[in-house]
Amino acid sequence: MQSITIRRAVAADLPEIVQMLADDPLGARRESVATPLDGAYSTAFDAIDADPNQLLAVATAGEEIVGTLQLTFLPGLSRKGAWRGQIEAVRISSSRRGQGLGKQLFAWAIDECRARGCRFVQLTTDSSRTDAHRFYEQLGFVGSHIGYKLTL
Repeated sequence: MQSITIRRAVAADLPEIVQMLADDPLGARRESVATPLDGAYSTAFDAIDADPNQLLAVATAGEEIVGTLQLTFLPGLSRKGAWRGQIEAVRISSSRRGQGLGKQLFAWAIDECRARGCRFVQLTTDSSRTDAHRFYEQLGFVGSHIGYKLTL
C-alpha cells in the first residue's frame, strides 16, 4: 500500500480536484473541466477555505494529487449538543483506485473529526454508487438513515 500525504487544498489544486469530481458517470454530468475553470469553482473554494468549519483536503503521492474530500464540522443541539463530522465529495483518482488510498484518506478524516470533538461521522452517497456503499460498510459505516434532496 502506497503512503499518501494529506493536506488542506489550495486554490491551485482546483483543476485536479474538479477533474476527479468529474471522473465518473455521475460527476461527468454535473461537473465541467473546461479551461479556464468555471469561476463558480473558485467562488466555492474561497467560501470553503474561509469557513473554520470546512476543510477541503487533498491526498498526494509525491507531487501527484490522488484523492480529495471535504469535511464539514456541524454543531447540533441533538444528542446533547454533539458535533458531527460530515464527509462529502470523496474521490480517488481513477488510476489509483483499489490501492488502499481511500482507507488512508478516511482514517485521516475520522481522526480529524475526533480531534475537533465530533461524536460521530456521517456521509451521504448517491444510491447508485453500490461499490461506494460496500466500501463505506467495510469501514464500519452503517446505512442508518434515508437522505432526500431537493434541487433548487
